[in-house]
Amino acid sequence: MTTTEPRTYPFSEADRLNLDPFYARLRESEPLSRIQLPFGESAWLATRYEDAKVVLGDPRFSRAASVGRDEPRLRERRQAMGILAMDPPDHTRLRKLVAKAFTARRVERLRPRAQEIADELADGMLREGAPADLVEDFALPLPIAVICELLGVPFEDRADFRVWSDAFLSTTKLTPEQAEDYIGRMHDYMAGLIDRRRQEPGDDLMSAMISARDDEDRLTEQELVQLAAGILVAGHETTATQIPNFVYVLLTHPERLAELRADPDLVPAAVEELLRYVPLGVASAFPRYALEDVELGGVTVRAGDPVLVSLSSANRDEAVYQDPDQLDLLRSEASHIGFGHGPHHCLGAQLARLELQVALRTLLTRLPGLRFADSEADLRWKTGMLVRGPLYMPISWDDQGANREEDRL
Repeated sequence: MTTTEPRTYPFSEADRLNLDPFYARLRESEPLSRIQLPFGESAWLATRYEDAKVVLGDPRFSRAASVGRDEPRLRERRQAMGILAMDPPDHTRLRKLVAKAFTARRVERLRPRAQEIADELADGMLREGAPADLVEDFALPLPIAVICELLGVPFEDRADFRVWSDAFLSTTKLTPEQAEDYIGRMHDYMAGLIDRRRQEPGDDLMSAMISARDDEDRLTEQELVQLAAGILVAGHETTATQIPNFVYVLLTHPERLAELRADPDLVPAAVEELLRYVPLGVASAFPRYALEDVELGGVTVRAGDPVLVSLSSANRDEAVYQDPDQLDLLRSEASHIGFGHGPHHCLGAQLARLELQVALRTLLTRLPGLRFADSEADLRWKTGMLVRGPLYMPISWDDQGANREEDRL
């Protein structure tokens, strides 16, 4: 199966949440293969779990080396990646500024507030009655409200920054000019918010970052603006996409849904399995560049070569997971790498876990009989974006939703 010419990548158009079976063929016979994305230089693609962890965690592979290179990418435009294009120690310096806000212990303190927000949203859906749009009525406002409170961003501004956020994830949805304009607006908005917070500091993450900038000189003004914007976007976009993704998978796997309904205490394990199972990205991104020759996946990656990692493929590796294409809520094998691995492991992983757990438990207990409002065909899916998921997901439920406080878990 080995080829000398780079294959066109992605291998196929994104089909709902189905992972292209070609990844399995690559894992078996060509775990490191040459690919060509629509823009940028050709690259290697790592598809196996262990190889993925090496590329993501080994200091012989660098994100910072992408600066100044024609980085392989899905979209024409190049944009400043900030912390996402850094290696230690610069990456460590910025990450430490916000890491304390995302520790498991501090995030767990947010659970009562996240549950309160989720219940308020469920109350609204029950009050209005079915059908409801799971995306607009629940999946988006939940993580937006939580990250706004944590970061110190006015929730009432959400309509603006939701639109601007598309620029960070758009491949073809926006023109390069629109994307540049939206990113500029987001950064201008953040700069203005930072100026206001300087005059009136609060007990929030943005105020802490401003203090680190002004009092300790630990980051530049540009880094402060980019970091705040990045946290706001990353803090709601992927979770807001994964909530309807997870519900879609469960509704199309009725046996697993029945297990979860019978035992809601399985929700944390179900979240981990769904994070492994759902291929969130339409393709791989953020290449690492080899700083020296590295033997990987049976080939020699030469110094200077970019390597992309397919997290979705690694999470379906037959060498690691038994029946990897099956959804198994009781799975006990190795941890998934849905949040990445190594220095760039998702900073907000614990917050995302909490929100996803709260979301699933609330939907299953407050909306009994949760189902597609009519049929799966009524869903509209995102296009032209780096992530896949429903854009519109009409849902229904049994007439007697769990309104009473004692009905809530």
